[in-house]
Amino acid sequence: MHDSRPLHEAFVKAAARFPERTAVVEPGRASISYHELELLSDQLCDRLIALGVQRGDRVGFWMRKSIDAIVAIYGILKAGAAYVPVDPGAPATRNAYIMQNCGVRVVLIEGRFEAPLRTELTALDAHPHLLVLPEAGGGDGVRAAVAAAGEAGAAGEVGAAAKVGIANPVNAEDLAYILYTSGSTGKPKGVMLSHENAVSFVDWCTEVFEPTPEDRFSSHAPLHFDLSILDIHVPLAHGAAVVLVGEDIGKEPQHLAQLIADERITVWYSAPSILALLAQYGDLGSRDYSSLRLVLFAGEVFPVKHLRSLCELWQGPRYFNLYGPTETNVCTYYEVVPPVPADRTSPYPIGSVCSHLSARVLDENATRVAPGDEGELCIAGRGVMQGYWSLAEQTERGFFVDADGTRWYRTGDIVVESPPGCYIYRGRRDRMVKRRGYRVELGEIEAGLYQHPGIKEAAVVALPDEEAGVRVTAFLSANGDKRPSLIEMKRFCSERLPLYMIPDKFSWHEALPKTSTDKIDYQRLKEMG
Repeated sequence: MHDSRPLHEAFVKAAARFPERTAVVEPGRASISYHELELLSDQLCDRLIALGVQRGDRVGFWMRKSIDAIVAIYGILKAGAAYVPVDPGAPATRNAYIMQNCGVRVVLIEGRFEAPLRTELTALDAHPHLLVLPEAGGGDGVRAAVAAAGEAGAAGEVGAAAKVGIANPVNAEDLAYILYTSGSTGKPKGVMLSHENAVSFVDWCTEVFEPTPEDRFSSHAPLHFDLSILDIHVPLAHGAAVVLVGEDIGKEPQHLAQLIADERITVWYSAPSILALLAQYGDLGSRDYSSLRLVLFAGEVFPVKHLRSLCELWQGPRYFNLYGPTETNVCTYYEVVPPVPADRTSPYPIGSVCSHLSARVLDENATRVAPGDEGELCIAGRGVMQGYWSLAEQTERGFFVDADGTRWYRTGDIVVESPPGCYIYRGRRDRMVKRRGYRVELGEIEAGLYQHPGIKEAAVVALPDEEAGVRVTAFLSANGDKRPSLIEMKRFCSERLPLYMIPDKFSWHEALPKTSTDKIDYQRLKEMG
């Protein structure tokens, strides 16, 4: 029988064992010990409970990656709520929709984002309490917000901060967090993960990667991205340090390369595109990377030529290709053993199923295919999501239940099992692609483009690109004679879509090609490139 426990319990135990060890490092700003992180998250928990947060509630946060954001995660979990992070760089319309959609009771928000969020929430007739941090950094924002609450309490106001250490109990089945991913309707959809889902994944990571208190994990992924679950919760369960990689240097190979060396990172985890940039432009041969013991990558296919270069430059660590949608987090893994052969051109497999999960390859009738034949990868087990927030039909479509009553999640990814127990990725079943590590539904980009008054038709296709992994092209036809300029289109998209969804190319046509049933001919568009 497996051990069911809350996601934050391992951190609480680590804080008791290693109170003076460094828990989180915010390079160039501050660091915080396990004891301080435990105390500050307790204080935030108390503040949230004083604001009426109860077990099963949702609490959102909109702030840059910082010690404050990590405090927010543990404070929310201790309060018995599920945390709902949003992309700090996304438009206020998108973030407000997410907050309204899952009915957050409280939003922790940096002051600079407060006004646009209030405006959008008012338009949606949503009225969560906004707990405003002057700014996020070093834990100072949370300290200020908690202190202000204490002063309000001293003045006799309702909702004062309670005494430290009150927490709402949770069960393993309760939601721990909701991560919003791209949705085919043009609206993001919330993937609901329970404490059990998350703990089973953290336990699997512990089994395979054997973290120790001496480890220093990178936190490169944004906190609204599922890679962050490993980045944050695995090290903080073991007394290790988390080194936060800010959005400002996250895509700058020279600065990133320097940070990995300076901070003596032992476990690196990111999308392959970042590692490819490091291999090409990071000047990795000029610094000491002897601390690095694991290089983990996930989110998209790693082009072999860049993986080969990286393995030649970093010869010390072990390399793991991790695969899985947000709905399962990592569900298969494969250890790449360097050197990468000079004549290898095909990507490495996505590997074997993780020990806390089960896998099957099925045809469209949910029948198992023979090893060596293509089929859809389906996953069952403790790590599989509860469903999509308030989307019962979509949740039902995402699963099938077999004769034994086992619930299998349909990943939408086409794979081949060869050799037995090892899976090779072939592509997507639908129009969802992985771009810069993010899962993107092309229909959501189209929905955004159609909001432009000058656009008559919009169709988006994605084509493989050796350097970028995937190249997204928007095919458009205009209302009237005047076509919007490239600058106007880029600006328009930046106001409505996250950065990773903005098309690489805009291609204008008198009319878009149609099929015999008068639907847009996507196959023809792919040929046009």
